[in-house]
Amino acid sequence: MAEILFLVHRAPWPPDRGDRIRSWHMFEALAKLAPVHVAALADNAADARAAREKMAPLCKSLCIEVRDVSRPVALAGAVLHGEPISNRLFRSAALAEQVGALLALGTITHIVAFSGQMAQYLPSRFDGPVIMDFVDVDSAKFATYAEQDKSQPMHWVHAREAVKLAAHEAKVAREVDASLFVSEAEAALFRKRSGLGGDIIFAVENGIDTDRFDPDATFAPVGEGDGPLAVFTGQMDYRPNIDAVHWFAADILPLIRKRHPAARFAIVGRAPAEEVRVLGELPGVVVTGEVPDVRPWLAAADAVVAPLLLARGVQNKLLEAMAMARPVVASSAAATGIDASDGEHLLVAEGAEAMARAVCRLFDDPAAAATMGAAARARMIARYGWDARLAPLGQLLGLAD
Repeated sequence: MAEILFLVHRAPWPPDRGDRIRSWHMFEALAKLAPVHVAALADNAADARAAREKMAPLCKSLCIEVRDVSRPVALAGAVLHGEPISNRLFRSAALAEQVGALLALGTITHIVAFSGQMAQYLPSRFDGPVIMDFVDVDSAKFATYAEQDKSQPMHWVHAREAVKLAAHEAKVAREVDASLFVSEAEAALFRKRSGLGGDIIFAVENGIDTDRFDPDATFAPVGEGDGPLAVFTGQMDYRPNIDAVHWFAADILPLIRKRHPAARFAIVGRAPAEEVRVLGELPGVVVTGEVPDVRPWLAAADAVVAPLLLARGVQNKLLEAMAMARPVVASSAAATGIDASDGEHLLVAEGAEAMARAVCRLFDDPAAAATMGAAARARMIARYGWDARLAPLGQLLGLAD
């Protein structure tokens, strides 16, 4: 009888951030194919406790360890041993021991690892299929960081990580049976960088739960003020999100307020960094911090914005907004990987002035904005159901009906 080992860099529950949304739905899809053993890390004890309570009844077995490696320690160890910092940050002797003991039982027939950092827990020899879900080409992200901060102290760290991680990703992809990426653009980039082909490198896209993200549901009012509202959602200690909201609040919102003086911008997301919190002092800017549910904020939005300067893969924040029938204004980086048409399902804009004009266009014509939102939701329903997106898992594992 088949049994699957699912290795995850962050325990999938709750699915309240991009990586956990994908890994949670992947766990659900795997559990429909065979009993699943989950071995995961958690950022803190609270996350571990919540995941154990939810997932224990759903798993054949469950092991979650809290990772406790600081960045300075990870950096020192990585430099000393010539490996990526990312691997050091997600290394746990306790988890490795648990995984080894589980594999020694001989009942595991299939392995799925989620995020490149978890490749270090794969056995050196295994008789069954092994799938690696890299999600994004992380090495390309660090290469972009290095290019952007050439004059900053972290430049050498990012440049080194880009090189080390690229070598690690290619090595892992050569050793497993199949490697997955969240979009065809990411998969094509990895094929080009690694020299590996489409016979083992695949795109398996993210989906969206359109029943949960339903614009016809009733939500409590949020926000204060009567002016048109632009909303950004995301993990607010994540550098690309920090840079995006800073740019919007400092450079784009003032242009919008020249035409719409009462316009507001809500930054909605957990763990806002200090440089995000201080944006709440700017006219029209609200920083909510963690909220129990982003849907009321999406429902209240006259426009959802994604002014990301750096983005990899498919942005869940856009899928959620579009499923909620909200009109979206996104940078080309944020829109890349989403199968939708500029001007019909969303607006794509580059530069502060173009993005301000696009947001004003939606604020000026609520009827047209509503039409675009309705088209966006229809596109999400037709294209991005989770069952359809993750159907290739069963085929790749040899467990399809």
